[in-house]
Amino acid sequence: MNSTLRITLAGVALAGASLLPGMAGAQFKNQGYLTDTQGNVVRALGAGVCVRTSDWTPARAIAECDPDLVKKPAPKAKPAAPKPKPKPKPAAKPKKPQPLNITEKIELQGMPFDKAEMTEDNKKELGKFLGALRKATKARGPVRFGAVVVTGHTDRIGSLKYNMGLSERRAVVVKDHLVKNENVDQKLIFWEGKGPKEPIPVTKFCDNKMNRKQLIECLSPNRRVTVEIVGTAENLAKPKPKPAAKPKAKPKSKP
Repeated sequence: MNSTLRITLAGVALAGASLLPGMAGAQFKNQGYLTDTQGNVVRALGAGVCVRTSDWTPARAIAECDPDLVKKPAPKAKPAAPKPKPKPKPAAKPKKPQPLNITEKIELQGMPFDKAEMTEDNKKELGKFLGALRKATKARGPVRFGAVVVTGHTDRIGSLKYNMGLSERRAVVVKDHLVKNENVDQKLIFWEGKGPKEPIPVTKFCDNKMNRKQLIECLSPNRRVTVEIVGTAENLAKPKPKPAAKPKAKPKSKP
């Protein structure tokens, strides 16, 4: 045997001695690790590490021998928890209609000259006026009185001082009638006298050159008491439906 052959056989014997028992017959294959005849990876005796071949590269690494070089499979994503179903919105409560603010006024004209008295026509007009407010209509309920303002007036005949007193007495007469005959709460009534300060516009044509009887007759509308009612009522009118939205106009095509 020549020296070259002896060195080769000695090298093979040394490699076989370093392997685990039963691994001496392992065949070399062209892959990253040395395997035995059964395809199992050969491990170095004592160290327990896999024997790599000359063809080994990090790309050939296997998890059994080089777990640090093998990419671990990404953990399976946990299925997302189902989103809770949104709670149903409570049904919108129908809006209560806002109460109506009511302000109504009547002029009780033609009171006797130089007297604080209501005529029969004055009483009928006032009763009819209040009755209409207390009666419900299609648009509103009965009016709830919040305040009743009674204002007395006179014509321009006589002194200002006298007429101021007369207008106040006329206001009181109507106030008392409201309380006694129309069941209006006295606590709601406010009264005052304005004398000749607020004449009816048409009476400006009454000329002082007229004889006294004609002038008194001409100025009759000024001898009056104004009754103003301020209150609220339930709104009975049905809300108007909202108009349907108009479709947007298509843009005109350019020529």
